[in-house]
Formats: sequence, C-alpha cells, structure tokens
Amino acid sequence: MATMNVSLPDPMREWVDAQVRGGQYANASDYIRDLIRHDQRRQQELRAAIEEGLSSGRSGRKVEDIMAAAKARPRNG
Repeated sequence: MATMNVSLPDPMREWVDAQVRGGQYANASDYIRDLIRHDQRRQQELRAAIEEGLSSGRSGRKVEDIMAAAKARPRNG
C-alpha cells in the first residue's frame, strides 16, 4: 500500500479527528479511504447518468414544457 502525505488546515484536521473519535473509523487513513470510495462511486453514477441521457435521444418536448413540468414537481425536503 502506498503512503501519501496530505496537508490540512486545522479545522479540517479537527473534523477528521472527530470522525475517528466517533468510532466509525479506525484512523484518519480509514476515513480518507472511505471518502475516496464514496467519491469514486458518485463519479461512476454521474457518468452512467450522463451516458443514459446521451443515449436516450432527443425529447419531443419544448424547453418551456420541460421547465414547467420541473417547477410543478414537488420538491424533496
């Protein structure tokens, strides 16, 4: 396993330390690895969504209709 040194401002270091103290992570490295895994998953989901949109073809609706439907849709909390 490779080692990487990262400089963090004090507030960020305190945040990482608090996450470790919370007991969910064994150490700072464990927390950072978890953040990276989440980011990788998010990037993959975003790429898949973009590909799905590109491959879905053109919509027959006008931009105004799409905007009106989006504004009429209830928002999630």
